[in-house]
Amino acid sequence: MTATHDDRLFAQHAPMLTGLAYRILGSRADAEDAVQDTYLKWREAGREAIDNPAAWLTTACTRRCIDLLRAAHRSRVDYVGSWLPEPIQAELAEAGGDGGPEAHWTLASSLSTAFLLLLERLTPKERAAYLLHEIFEQPYAEVASILEIEEAACRKLVQRARGNIEQGKVRHVTPAEQQDRLLAAFETAIVQGRTAPLASLLSQQIALHADGGGKVTAAAQAIHGADAVLGFIASVLHPACREDRWTFVDLNGSRGVILERAGRIEAAISFGYEEGGALRDIFIMRNPDKLTRLEAVRIR
Repeated sequence: MTATHDDRLFAQHAPMLTGLAYRILGSRADAEDAVQDTYLKWREAGREAIDNPAAWLTTACTRRCIDLLRAAHRSRVDYVGSWLPEPIQAELAEAGGDGGPEAHWTLASSLSTAFLLLLERLTPKERAAYLLHEIFEQPYAEVASILEIEEAACRKLVQRARGNIEQGKVRHVTPAEQQDRLLAAFETAIVQGRTAPLASLLSQQIALHADGGGKVTAAAQAIHGADAVLGFIASVLHPACREDRWTFVDLNGSRGVILERAGRIEAAISFGYEEGGALRDIFIMRNPDKLTRLEAVRIR
């Protein structure tokens, strides 16, 4: 194969690899590093012996992601304040899918911030096994080969991970109409300081999480309960953010908002819902290191 053909073949698989890597790592920056490392390994490989390029690339990328995830564990344990996944826009929602409604639902639901945070509770191999089998529909035998374990052990990994995920009840997509209703009430609360419309949409388990990474001001710990969350919005977010420019966008598979001030993105906000549609989580990303790729894209 010529170098041009090699690059073209890799480019065909790159979106799926990026989508897989992001879901394993929770970081777009780390995912791009993993895919780049996979590309370099691909260029150096003796591909005459590679019968199935897709399987080879998936294997190489997954193993690299597991290594990066293990290395990232300590930094996340020592993280200042709440750690949240790096927000991404809509393009990864389709990465690896066939374009059908069921595939879109599966991939979009596996991008939510709540889902990615739930994955953080799994071991690296549990996380990879679950994603490969449940989201990217890889057979158990192939997943076992990728992870270098017996198929029976692979099935147990997926079963254990599935139990944790199902218990969290985050694998669902809230109707767009309900999301838009929430966004309107949230904007009213921040811009006008009127929290009553938002209060009626909150779950009893509502929590607000903010990630400043120790670089900017953010709530040091998650805020729980309707009274505490609404109080924080009225006393902190309303005076601080009411003059910001609002742009509604697709973030992590659902509707979210970007707050911009003086031409610079200050925050990316996404939400998590209960199955009945009540708002259960507010996720506020303020860490500037995790907002740079949104700035590079220039929010539409």
